Amino acid sequence: MNSSPVEPVAPRPPRRRVHTRALLLAAARELFLSVGFARTSIEDICAAAGYTRGAFYSNFAGKEDLLLALFDEQAAGRIGELERLAATAAALEPPERAELLVGALLRVAPEESGWILLFLEFRLLAARTPALAEQLAEHDRVAATALAQVLERALPGLVPPGAEARQAAQVLLAAREGLLAKTAGGGPVAEDLLTATTAVLTGVLR
Repeated sequence: MNSSPVEPVAPRPPRRRVHTRALLLAAARELFLSVGFARTSIEDICAAAGYTRGAFYSNFAGKEDLLLALFDEQAAGRIGELERLAATAAALEPPERAELLVGALLRVAPEESGWILLFLEFRLLAARTPALAEQLAEHDRVAATALAQVLERALPGLVPPGAEARQAAQVLLAAREGLLAKTAGGGPVAEDLLTATTAVLTGVLR
């Protein structure tokens, strides 16, 4: 009897290292959101988490690498929310489903305002640093691919003619980022722009 080959299993990181990484991420998240990326040092993060620089560098290549890990977590959480929303909205007609998903993607809760400022700060830094720009571009590619999969499942046939789901996802994410930059201060003007952007992008998907 022939036995099929066993695929090698990648070793799991030690539980202690996973715990250390989680605590470093949590400490950095709080500092970045409260005082910003530039004003937070690696020493600040280590002190807040209760670890040494050695523990930091055994988990992250640098402060930028840690922030990108936080952005990946945040993007994955948002995509998960959209997937759950798409599942609950499956009974709606496609135009209503498009409006619901686009609105959910663009709208930002007040408690998320810190993430807006943090991402914009890092985007400007990356624009002047080629290596960071490429790392951020990879983050964008992963997010666009994940959103495209949601669009293909939740809005089949509604991607504009001549475009691919990934291209639609790229446009939606770019619109979201531009919207965030113009509405970071909130208020009636921000709400009007959100309503207008949602209406236009929903119309395109229809």
